[in-house]
Amino acid sequence: MANVTVIGAQWGDEGKGKIVDWLASRADAVVRFQGGHNAGHTLVVGEKVYKLSLLPSGIVTGTLSIIGNGVVLDPWHLKSEIEKLEGQGVVINAENFAIADNCPLILPIHRDLDGLRETAAGSGKIGTTGRGIGPAYEDKVGRRAIRVCDLAHLDQLEPQLDRLCAHHDALRAGFGEPPVDRARLLADLAEIAPYVLQYAQPVWKRLKKVRKAGARILFEGAQGVLLDVDHGTYPFVTSSNTVSGTAASGSGLGPASTGFVLGIVKAYTTRVGSGPFPTELDDATGQKLGERGHEFGTVTGRKRRCGWFDAVLVRQSCAISGVTGIALTKLDVLDGFDTVKICTGYRLHGKILDYFPSHSADQAAVEPIYEEMDGWHETTAGARSWADLPAQAIKYIQRVQELIETPVALVSTSPEREDTILVRDPFID
Repeated sequence: MANVTVIGAQWGDEGKGKIVDWLASRADAVVRFQGGHNAGHTLVVGEKVYKLSLLPSGIVTGTLSIIGNGVVLDPWHLKSEIEKLEGQGVVINAENFAIADNCPLILPIHRDLDGLRETAAGSGKIGTTGRGIGPAYEDKVGRRAIRVCDLAHLDQLEPQLDRLCAHHDALRAGFGEPPVDRARLLADLAEIAPYVLQYAQPVWKRLKKVRKAGARILFEGAQGVLLDVDHGTYPFVTSSNTVSGTAASGSGLGPASTGFVLGIVKAYTTRVGSGPFPTELDDATGQKLGERGHEFGTVTGRKRRCGWFDAVLVRQSCAISGVTGIALTKLDVLDGFDTVKICTGYRLHGKILDYFPSHSADQAAVEPIYEEMDGWHETTAGARSWADLPAQAIKYIQRVQELIETPVALVSTSPEREDTILVRDPFID
């Protein structure tokens, strides 16, 4: 049996939660390998709705769930999210949940810095969630981060605090803020440490054992490829690598372990926050897509911008991330449109492009070239086989996979776990 890596192939919010939940019920372990609690997954299981932003989706089904070293961890949010899920009847303990002991922590000073920067940026706002993820990654690469394993050695933390505070105190002074309250920070860490440490371990070792036993591992990505810090719409991106290759470094397993790469793709396009969006519809059609798709962020509640499917962007994402097959989600949102459009290329200063350029000015200036197709008025909601789909919806799916040069492996037709058309099983080689 193969392992599966799930990534978003657009700007995030593609419906990964439902697909990951569907796959997690058949996996032996689920691993988060990048990002922080800035990426929300909504799971609908029967009558219950679970909203996750940090914990791997497998935790709801009792599957071994692991937060890898590539994640930045807010320990206070962790406690809050676990307590909320426990209140919904989910059992979480050291048997089914583990945190990498070399995982960097998100501290209150990171949240402070995130907010101060965004407020000062004015029209240059990146559109962060303000949760401190970016500053935490900065401290990680700056070699001044406090990590989970440090919580067991707080009496030896002074040299690290010196490096950390030398950096943050200078930045805070520039914003007219007082220096870091070291005593308060230490006290807060000492209070939360026992809670976090009960789950801490070298997860690379545990995953090696799981893999050696022939178990199926699901690597759960957050955000989307177009928010990747290298390959996304820079600077309007997240602060980590969201591509599939990060599953290897962010979990402690080698690149051969990532298996089938499943790219989650919405049947139209959405984006939350600032940044370029070639197919954005600032009209009644965009409004209709947003209303029918309930396009509000799980974490922030922010309204998502909506537009037609952009095959250029998704083809690029699939190539960069080595996507084996896609899961096409929210097809039912397109029900009832007389015509639907797909972006097949761009015009930029008189030239035709078949790729998305790297420079932000060029990204903002491209004009989409559309191909128009007949829509369908029958419902696709709840379809579980090709026979349940209108002929024109099938033509749309076939055209999408032709344009993105990647086959469709799954089609999702509602938030419910079982409303899924399986074309190719990602867990089978």
